[in-house]
Amino acid sequence: MLFLFPLLTAVLQFRDDGDLIRRLKARDANAMADLYDRYGKLTYSLIYRIVRNEGIAEDLVQEAFLRVWNRMAAFDAQKGALGPWILTVARNRAIDYLRSLDGKLSAGLVELDKVEQPSTFAGAGDRALEIDRARALAGAFKKLTENQRQVIEMAYYEGLSQSEMAERMKQPLGTVKTWVRSALQALREELGGLTA
Repeated sequence: MLFLFPLLTAVLQFRDDGDLIRRLKARDANAMADLYDRYGKLTYSLIYRIVRNEGIAEDLVQEAFLRVWNRMAAFDAQKGALGPWILTVARNRAIDYLRSLDGKLSAGLVELDKVEQPSTFAGAGDRALEIDRARALAGAFKKLTENQRQVIEMAYYEGLSQSEMAERMKQPLGTVKTWVRSALQALREELGGLTA
């Protein structure tokens, strides 16, 4: 879905939302219902693909539409179409959530549930294999140094580049690259017996 984001925004550029924009700027509550009917499912799909949790995705859709409603006066149709703007607001909200403490904790809790309560998730042979892989990954991750863990977490949870990591950690870029490379190598060696 994320690789489709540019395609979706390009297609939505040609949708005629002029009347809807006018009604939204006039603070017509019925226009908000129409906006949700038009873009709600697409917005939910995009957010769900990012956060991978139905309840959180539903909450973030509401927050995204509230943000659109509150910022509608500043929307300029000359600068871009309504659909792509809504999807951008939604995508940014989902990414902000993932970067937040709540997002990290939620992602961590799901992984911990898989590792600590395998009977809950192991309905089939594939699930049992998935649990074994999660345990192996957790064990391998614990063997990394603090710096290695930190750079992997920054890359995975926050989507930071190596340059951004170096800036945040106040370390030379070469040092951060070495930590990333050695962490990935250690994980590969530790998990070498597991196949995807």
